[in-house]
Amino acid sequence: MSAPGALLARQSVSGGSSGLLSQLLLAVVCGGYAVGAAFDWGSDELALVMGDFGLSLAAALAAVSCFFYARTRESLFRPAWLLFSLSSAMAACGNAVWGWYEVVLQVPVPSPSLADLFFLCFAPPAIVGLLVLAKRPVTRAGWVCLALDSWLIGGSLLTLSWSLALAHTAHLEGSTESVAHAALSLAYPLLDIVLVSMVLALHFRRSNTNRSAINTAIAGLALTVLSDALFTSPLLRANYQSGQLLDAGWFAGSLLLAYAPWGARFGAAGFTGTDRAPEPREFRLPSRPIAGSLAALTPYLAAAVCTLGILYNVIDGRRVDRVVVLTGCTVVLALVVRQGIMLLDNIALTHELAQKENHFRSLVQGSSDVIMIAAPTGILRYVSPAAAGVYGRDAEDLVGSELASLIHPADLGRVVHEVRRFLAAAPAVEPTTRIECRFRSGAGDWLNVESTVNRHQGGLIFNSRDVTERVRLQAQLQHNAEHDPLTDLPNRALFTTRVRKALGGRRATDHGTAVLFIDLDGFKAVNDTIGHQAGDELLIQAAHRLQDSVRGGDTAARLGGDEFAALIVGNGSHDQSVREEQVHEIADRLRLRLSQPYRIEGSEVRVAASIGVAFAGPGISPTDLMRNADLAMYRAKAGGKNRVELYAPQMQAEVVRRSELTARLRTALHDGEFALLHQPVVSLTTGRIAAVAAQARWRSSQGILFTPAEFLRVQQQGDVEDHARTTELGRWLLEEAVEQAAERSSAGHHVPVAIRLSARRLLDKSLPLGSIESLLTRYALPSGALVIEIADSDPRIAFEELERRLLALRRLGVRIALDGFGRGYAAISALRRLPVDVLRLDRGLVEGVVESARLHKITSGLLRIACDLGMQSVADGVDVPEQVIALRAMGCTHGQGMAFSGPLDEYRLRRSLTRSQFPLPGGLARPALIGPRSFVRSHNETPVPPT
Repeated sequence: MSAPGALLARQSVSGGSSGLLSQLLLAVVCGGYAVGAAFDWGSDELALVMGDFGLSLAAALAAVSCFFYARTRESLFRPAWLLFSLSSAMAACGNAVWGWYEVVLQVPVPSPSLADLFFLCFAPPAIVGLLVLAKRPVTRAGWVCLALDSWLIGGSLLTLSWSLALAHTAHLEGSTESVAHAALSLAYPLLDIVLVSMVLALHFRRSNTNRSAINTAIAGLALTVLSDALFTSPLLRANYQSGQLLDAGWFAGSLLLAYAPWGARFGAAGFTGTDRAPEPREFRLPSRPIAGSLAALTPYLAAAVCTLGILYNVIDGRRVDRVVVLTGCTVVLALVVRQGIMLLDNIALTHELAQKENHFRSLVQGSSDVIMIAAPTGILRYVSPAAAGVYGRDAEDLVGSELASLIHPADLGRVVHEVRRFLAAAPAVEPTTRIECRFRSGAGDWLNVESTVNRHQGGLIFNSRDVTERVRLQAQLQHNAEHDPLTDLPNRALFTTRVRKALGGRRATDHGTAVLFIDLDGFKAVNDTIGHQAGDELLIQAAHRLQDSVRGGDTAARLGGDEFAALIVGNGSHDQSVREEQVHEIADRLRLRLSQPYRIEGSEVRVAASIGVAFAGPGISPTDLMRNADLAMYRAKAGGKNRVELYAPQMQAEVVRRSELTARLRTALHDGEFALLHQPVVSLTTGRIAAVAAQARWRSSQGILFTPAEFLRVQQQGDVEDHARTTELGRWLLEEAVEQAAERSSAGHHVPVAIRLSARRLLDKSLPLGSIESLLTRYALPSGALVIEIADSDPRIAFEELERRLLALRRLGVRIALDGFGRGYAAISALRRLPVDVLRLDRGLVEGVVESARLHKITSGLLRIACDLGMQSVADGVDVPEQVIALRAMGCTHGQGMAFSGPLDEYRLRRSLTRSQFPLPGGLARPALIGPRSFVRSHNETPVPPT
């Protein structure tokens, strides 16, 4: 039990014990008075005192109690309690006057006297107070019926009393006493009849507010009226003396009225100081139908009493008194009028109920929702006609069946639990609840039904509607949110969720779980050559192959573009090496399966697959595991594509290094960290310097010297901003090389400068139009002093546009060199179509020209082509004297490499230009036909000599 509940329970217990104690004390006092009165109090003097002043004290106590309660408590019926206080005060004064005569003066009480006046004033305030307590009618007809009911009760009692005693009393008093005395003799019973009529009439019309206090007050007034009625009877009145047992009734009535406003509250859940504290709903007793029946029968019972009074006179053979006839006629007339009013009310009420019934019947029958009423046993007692349209079953067929038999077995337990929880909750806290389950339709399938449940006479009302389409739409939306729209594979979000599940729970310690990242090599070429629709078809077929290749418990997903992923759940193996071998075999089978030809639009299309594999480790997060697989996949692509690569920790270290290098590279150009070096190009026949090749170097702030192969590779793997920075670096290299060449020319060193540019950059729209032309004009570089080396021949570059650009430069005296000749399938096509002056042999041919007879023949053939076309030839990467001898023998005109000099700064370059000649090796070099011989291999970039 909660703390507030325990507090209320303690208050209830303390209030109940206080109420029981006060009731016990009241019963003891009233019983003591009755016992004393039964034995005449032991003496005549004490009997007079207790019979007069005792009653006065009890009535005064009631007056003070009602008055104090009305003044200190906020109540809707404060006027009623004030009137009860005034009525009790009149009774107290009357008994005090009576005691003054009998006890103090010791004389008989005169008749009439001042005590009679006070006693007569007792009834009117009590009658008005009862009217205040009554539930006020809301219509005029209600007020008329209230008046008629009061007269029916009062007239009936008057008829019966007149027939039994009052007529004889009135005749006797009228013949022996004065008119005032006769009127006084009749006033007491008549007022008592009116008071009794109000008590009986209002007993069935009392307000529900603080009903216990009102019932106690009515009981006290009823006991007082009963004692008055007994006192007015001639038999008791003739022998009455103060202090007799009859006084116990008046005494108890006064104490009950004094106890009513306070004691009834002690019996409730503690003293709260207001009349508006309702009882909890769980502890209210249901209203008994007999009370309503007695209220409806009250007028007829009163008429029956009136009839008995008249029959008494007729049967006894007496002359029918005119008072009896007149009263009986008015009672009958009042009954007829009341019956007519009730008949009209019943007709209007019946018409209104019929309209409401038709209205609600139309709402229920025309509603698209199914309304069902189930008994506490679960049996359906009513089903609306909408069941035929919603469930496909007639309402008559459902009535009498068990609700549990219509609910899906998988949902039944949840529905029963929710219904029990709902019935156990307080109605004020939870008036309704909502239940969603599957319901069997007439066709035998299951419909998703949502029901609003309300309580109904111990059972339940279900207001149900078919939400099958909504559930299907929600499921479809959920599926679309978690799956790729093209391949219907799980997307990145769902794949991440599956990975998180695999790494958690009981598989948290299973390190055999692996993630595979898959990228289709050559997919972009498919899009560019065949079209995006064919690319989509290829992705769909690849998704099917991937889905068919993984196990049932594994997950295949598409992450976006041509990237896929697979989650291989661990099998609990403790041997890590065995597990790695198994997953590697799975990945290799996937690679082979995805690399098989695809049949698209009647033709075969081939792509390869690069796969990166990462295994789950202790405490690894889903994000880290997927990142590791991604790094391994990029390593597979960088290692030649169409291969499987396992993740290794050094891959992450490389990424960190590359990120740091990229971050430093972003500011290196503006911070002046780039320097321009030149490597001499030497004539193989004379040893003189024929040209210099410009090369950029980056010396970082940490003193590390990076070659173009290193920092350009970082730029190529960067974002759009890094690509723009590479373009900026290319512009700097071009302008710096032209400027230094112009300075050397003005100093007397007329040596051409060779600058390597890619065909894409030469045609780049972001470069200012005519930038090379403007540089030549600005620095007044003479004709033939600039050599542009086309670094590559991208097949996507239009030869027509490139040819026009090179011809325009050639007309300005710029010489064109084709770099990397002998590498790539487009070299011969470029040689055939482009205006080329110089051929630069690829260093891959130069490195093996001495030891490989095959390369010797290829290189010799290429040099023969250059000679036949009248072009100069430059061998790149000439690092050893044997290469110089072999190339010179094959007809190569120029060479560049460590056999002559490495890249030089401006100072050393000018010293070399002043010397102007390098020594050439002598002898004859022959190719080795048996095996490789020892020689110094060159690297991708010529190393920088120490400065």
